[in-house]
Amino acid sequence: MALHVAGLWRYPVKTLAGEPVSTAHIGTDGIPGDRIVRVRGPEGVRTSRRQYRLLGLRGTLDRDGSPRINGHLWTSPEALALVKAAAGADAWLEAYEGLDRFDILPLLVATDGAVAAFGRDIRRLRPNIVIGGVEGLAERAWPGAELHIGDAIVRLDSLRGRCHMTTVDPDTLQVDPGVLRDIVRRFGNQLALNADVVRPGTIRIGDPVSLVLEGRRQDERTVGASVGHSDERP
Repeated sequence: MALHVAGLWRYPVKTLAGEPVSTAHIGTDGIPGDRIVRVRGPEGVRTSRRQYRLLGLRGTLDRDGSPRINGHLWTSPEALALVKAAAGADAWLEAYEGLDRFDILPLLVATDGAVAAFGRDIRRLRPNIVIGGVEGLAERAWPGAELHIGDAIVRLDSLRGRCHMTTVDPDTLQVDPGVLRDIVRRFGNQLALNADVVRPGTIRIGDPVSLVLEGRRQDERTVGASVGHSDERP
């Protein structure tokens, strides 16, 4: 199967559940509207690594580009009440668009082969772009490569080390520490890829993707075989 864009996600409120989109114009700050509001407390930014119930709230963008939380405008008393219930009575929300709002780089790229090997809901990995048509764990050989999607070029920097957020069921919010132990055991605690944008452009679900590895464009139909998915440390 040819490589293609199989999914696009943005997370308007950092650390909350996000929303799928069908098209996005990616730039140096990733997908527009991604993580432009964050949860704060007196000690600093609060995330679902500790306040895991924040993952039970969903951040979206309305037609005006304003973030909403479970349908409530993020500046509303209703949205604040939901956040306080999940993150503590001393929590608040603030707008922030500095590039350091991303944990590492502006994009996280997942592949369907690695997600299938993971065997759990893709939402646990919180990707921005999902690449379909990838054989097995081929993504492990991709750091340093580029993805060419239409006019856009995405640089794949490194494999992403995973954290406690992967242990939270996105629907029930039940915490299973065994999920992270499994990621450590089978994948060396690395799944998906940190990425940034070399050349901006519009990408859409279904767009064909070319992998450029060490300056050489790979055949999308045989990319899994060409880069391999060797017996990595599980």
